[in-house]
Amino acid sequence: MHSRFSADTLLHRVRWGAALALVAFALWAALAPLRYPTRERIFVFPRGAGAVPAEVRLTLGVRDVLLLRNRDAVPHVFGQVLVLPGHVFRLPFERPGDYVLACDVAPGHAVTVRVEDHPDPGWTRLLWRLRVLAEAVRTLPIEGPGD
Repeated sequence: MHSRFSADTLLHRVRWGAALALVAFALWAALAPLRYPTRERIFVFPRGAGAVPAEVRLTLGVRDVLLLRNRDAVPHVFGQVLVLPGHVFRLPFERPGDYVLACDVAPGHAVTVRVEDHPDPGWTRLLWRLRVLAEAVRTLPIEGPGD
């Protein structure tokens, strides 16, 4: 007796289901509005003046405020701002562009802040979401609960 649903039929249905789920996700990523709990992007001066990134990306209307947080025991310079130990400073950006700011602990003593326009729905937003996801995975913070 031959089963009505063979393994080939099941595999075929699973492939189509996965393809439809991928298309649905891509449509959502391309068209859904961008929402974040805060418009701040955190930039940390770690203890012991550890490494800080040479580039920070912001997006107007999504993450357009750079929150400078000094966890070191000494003050640090970022642009024209002196961030004292244990303090935070909010640096908002209102226009797209590349801003090169002095930073005493960055490679080359400068950080480039890239401020991008809000991504339009469609391919631009889909690519923006994929880039943000890749960056988030690449820069996962490895910190203990007390850090």
